[in-house]
Order: sequence, then structure tokens, then C-alpha cells
Amino acid sequence: MSQDLRLTIAAELERTRARTALLTDAVDDDDLTQQHSPLMSPLVWDLAHVGNQEELWLVRDVGGREPVRRDIDELYDAFKHARRDRPALPLLDPAEARAYVAQVRDKALDVLDRVRFEPERRLLDGGFAFGMIVQHEQQHDETMLATHQLRAGSPVLTAPPPPQPDVAATGEVLVPGGRFVMGTDTDPWALDNERPAHPVDVPSFFIDVAAVTNGQYAAFIDAGGYDDPRWWSPGGWAHRREAGLVAPLHWVRDGDSWAYRRFGRVERVRMDEPVVHVCWFEAEAYAAWAGKRLPTEAEWEKAARHDPATGRSRRFPWGDDPPGAEHANLGQRHLAPAPAGGYPAGASPLGVHQLIGDVWEWVSSGFHAYPGFAAFPYREYSEVFFGGDYRVLRGGSFGTDAAACRGTFRNWDHPIRRQIFSGFRCARDA
Repeated sequence: MSQDLRLTIAAELERTRARTALLTDAVDDDDLTQQHSPLMSPLVWDLAHVGNQEELWLVRDVGGREPVRRDIDELYDAFKHARRDRPALPLLDPAEARAYVAQVRDKALDVLDRVRFEPERRLLDGGFAFGMIVQHEQQHDETMLATHQLRAGSPVLTAPPPPQPDVAATGEVLVPGGRFVMGTDTDPWALDNERPAHPVDVPSFFIDVAAVTNGQYAAFIDAGGYDDPRWWSPGGWAHRREAGLVAPLHWVRDGDSWAYRRFGRVERVRMDEPVVHVCWFEAEAYAAWAGKRLPTEAEWEKAARHDPATGRSRRFPWGDDPPGAEHANLGQRHLAPAPAGGYPAGASPLGVHQLIGDVWEWVSSGFHAYPGFAAFPYREYSEVFFGGDYRVLRGGSFGTDAAACRGTFRNWDHPIRRQIFSGFRCARDA
């Protein structure tokens, strides 16, 4: 069992690093060190940061080894320096960063060869520390992919288009009321904010079969949705006016229709794709205009995990098996969300489509701890973000890796953010 776990971890570490290399080798050193948006770090900071976290947790903590570069810890501490300030720091240059992460990886693999996965040491139970590092690097890979979307210049990333719709995915379904188990106690790599599993009573509600599409969102724009304060909360209306929002990020008028810029390419907006790059306030306003609302976090998770035939909560909408290419648009296999109906094998038992992958889905809930929450292995992963104005996003996007996405996974951000691969679906009371 331990050897199988070692092989699994080694494969995940290798697969993840290959994606990091793809994202950083795609551009020259000047691009790596530039800041493409004040909302994002230079790519070279993300590269060295994932190595620094791997050193802190796997080399020093789990392995008990001597530091590789203790002198750079503060430079790559995400809490010490805001993203907008990171270009001014004395960062490792691209060659130094690549050499550093390679050196750390060699030591981490040596630790992996020798470590004992002792259940009594929680950091090692089920290989948690290694899973945490895999997920951390994959999360930064998605961040780097978002940075690529924001960079100017010619395209450097390529991928085949996502699958075409196999079935009609329209309308809404009724999710019957009742109790279900939210969160998890059994997923070995689940993070602290996903725990513990706890029962939640959810009244009956309707939820959209698919995420809101570009065509549906364009109808909101054409109906004057951005100009009518009736649909916006006070905070949302104030932000819309201050930021000058008129359409999703990266949309531009193309005659009577719309085009968007996607990873350096300009193309007409495909109307059956999920809308992406909208903030929470925009999602909230659209839902109000449509006579609906955003689902709560508990509603979203029940729609994604609850099996009405057995009463149990699944790991994913389709079951407990890990996501395959037939289930969901994950892992940067494609550079766009798939049209609604593109993954019928990934639908939930009630017929809700594409809850995993394609676009992160804003829900109405703020980011809070579950009953019985305990910070692990450090407060700064989740606990320091509870409260405030953060809103939860669920389900992952086309840029999220399967290692960092499951039915219990929770993401969060400020309600004004839309550089992330964010969309939404609507719900309403039954």
C-alpha cells in the first residue's frame, strides 16, 4: 500500500511540474519577469513560490532536511507582499528560479522515497503533505494560466477545442428538500475548509441544468441590464459604476454581436458556452433580472453530490471515480469552457450538467468555517479568510486540475474579481 501511494504521489508531482514548465517555458524571460496585471504576480514569482512551499513542507518539515534557500523565504511569502508590489522585490531570475525548483524537487523525491506514511502523524496520513503540495502547485498553475489570459502579445498556448454538445442541457431541475451530508471526513487530500462532514437540511429548490451561457448573458446586456439599478445590489451598483462595467471581461463589440480575446486570439463569442470572467456582482444582477437567484453553497453541493436513490453524498456528480476526460473539462486540456451539454457522462443523478470543470461557479454564500472546523496544517490556508466580503466559488474551471477539484472543494474570492475563470448558474425556491 505504501509503495502504491509513493508511486501515485511521484506521478502527480511529475505531472504537475510538467504543467508548470509548460506555462513558464511558453514565454521568454522578459515575459516571465513582467507584471501583466497588478492583480497578478510575475510568472517568475509563482514559479519560485511553488518551489519555496515545497521546500518548507516536504524538505524541511516532513523530511527534516537542511534548508535549500532560507534567505528567500520572506520574498515568496504570499502574506508579506501584495501582488502589485512583487515586481519590485529582488526575486530570483528565471534561470535561478528554475534551478531552485529543480533542486528542491530532487530533495523532495528523496524524502518521498524514505518517508513512512504514519497515520498517527496527520501530515503524513494518506500522503496529505504531498497532496497539499500537488494541489498548491496546481492552484498556482491555474493562476499562471489566468496571467496568460491577461498578457498582451501573440498567442503562445495551444489546445484542441472542447467537445461539442452531445445532449440538450437547458431548463432547470427540482432538487428535493431534505438532509444531506456536506463536506468530507474521508477524502485523504481534502483541505481543512472542506472538513468536517456534517448534515445540512436544505429545502426543495430548482437549479439550472447548465451554467448561464454567453447567449443568455448577452440577452441581459441587450435588455439594458448594466444600466438598470433594479437588478443590482447597492454594493454591486456602486462597483458597476466605479469600474465602468458594461460586459464580461475581455468582451468587445463586434458589429451587432460580441467578440472576446482569449489567450491572444480574438474570436466571436460562442453563444452556447458558459459565460466566463464575470464577477459576483454581475452574477447576482443577472440572476435578479432572470427572476432567480444564485444558489447557496449548500444547495450547490447537494445538487453536485447527493444521490437521491441511496441518500449518500458522492465525491463527484457522476460517482466516486476520479474525473476522466469524458466527465469534465479540467486540467487545461482545452483553453475554453465547453458548450452546455458537452459532458453528459459527468451529469448528476438528477440531470444537472457540468457542475465540475468549465467555469468556477459563484454561489450566494460567504466563506465561513463548517461546524467543528479545525485549522490544519496552518491557519493561513483558510481560517484567516473566513468572514469579510469573500464569496465562494465551486466546481472548478477548464484551468483547474483534477487533483485540486472535487465535489467538496471550496474556492473563494472578493465579489469584484473577474480575472479568474468564473461563471455561475441560477437557482430559485421551489
